[in-house]
Amino acid sequence: MLIQLAIMGLLAALLPLALVWVSRDSNKYRKLVWVTVFLTFDLIMFGAFTRLTDSGLGCPDWPGCYGHANPLQAHDSISAAEAAMPQGPVTVVKAWIEMIHRYLAMGVGVLIIASMVIAWRGWLRSRRRDALFSPWLPTFLFGFVCLQGAFGAWTVTLKLQPAIVTTHLLLGMGLLMLLAWLGARQNPPSAIAAQAARLRTPAAAVLTLLFVQIALGGWVSTNYAALACLDFPLCHGELVPEMDFANGFHLWRDLGRTAAGDFLPFQALTAIHWVHRLFAFIVFAGVGWLALKARNTAGLERLGTWLLIAICVQFLTGMTTVFLKWPLALAVLHNGGAAVLVLLLTMLNYQVRMTAQTAPDRTATRLSAVRGAT
Repeated sequence: MLIQLAIMGLLAALLPLALVWVSRDSNKYRKLVWVTVFLTFDLIMFGAFTRLTDSGLGCPDWPGCYGHANPLQAHDSISAAEAAMPQGPVTVVKAWIEMIHRYLAMGVGVLIIASMVIAWRGWLRSRRRDALFSPWLPTFLFGFVCLQGAFGAWTVTLKLQPAIVTTHLLLGMGLLMLLAWLGARQNPPSAIAAQAARLRTPAAAVLTLLFVQIALGGWVSTNYAALACLDFPLCHGELVPEMDFANGFHLWRDLGRTAAGDFLPFQALTAIHWVHRLFAFIVFAGVGWLALKARNTAGLERLGTWLLIAICVQFLTGMTTVFLKWPLALAVLHNGGAAVLVLLLTMLNYQVRMTAQTAPDRTATRLSAVRGAT
């Protein structure tokens, strides 16, 4: 089974690798990194689809499906489980959704391994002089994706334990962020105004706020609290409804249960939803302010515009999801919007950080020029 799964992972990576190989881009390594970013984004979107269709336990074991490499081989076991519990978590469709998600994850892992090998090879060939081939981040990414895989396994074996599923989501977004940083490092340097360095701390703070909001959103999704408030901007007709924060935000507990094993009260779900909604206004204000600052900075105008569009669309899909009672397409799109914001904010953080690092060099050059003239 493990050999068959490894072959499926290689097949999932085969098309992206072929696209890189036949690409006319002279920098194949950069192309590979950005193709991996794209596939990781797709993986996050499909992971959201897997979670929102309740397919996380479509195959209740790991890494295979009832001890097999694909649902076709496990058809008899899946059919028996579905017959025993027609409304249960195991169906043929859900099994395929879950396994396709695992195949995509293995494909991303193969691409990251390829990036790491190429980085080490290029770095050693350049006698450790070519910074573009610095292997430390690709090597860290390899360890990171292994950790992500472990949480994927625990998601299944611990039966969708909310803390594990939310951490799995955060690690996926973190993987996307690190890959985007690696990709930005391969791009040619951009001409950006020196005052962009002033945005270094605000940009890092806003990215941190976004990850907090993603964690809150994951907590909403994994606890099935998206429909706890069906009105907006109020909740149950009140600005501050009745809520149970203690049970709602007790991290280590089973799905749908309190730490004591009782059913999770509705007030706990309300608290989870309400906090995510309240924090959304903070993130909207922070990202919006940063986007406007970027739009007024030479070299960051386009990035700022896209960031402003993305946060407005994300806020709109969040509200519409409530009004339309959580339709699947909008819920998946809302997850994708969070991933887009991670990408854009990562690119912005990289740009302002590089500007901040080169600013002292520019100042020293100007001072040398002045001294030479005098």
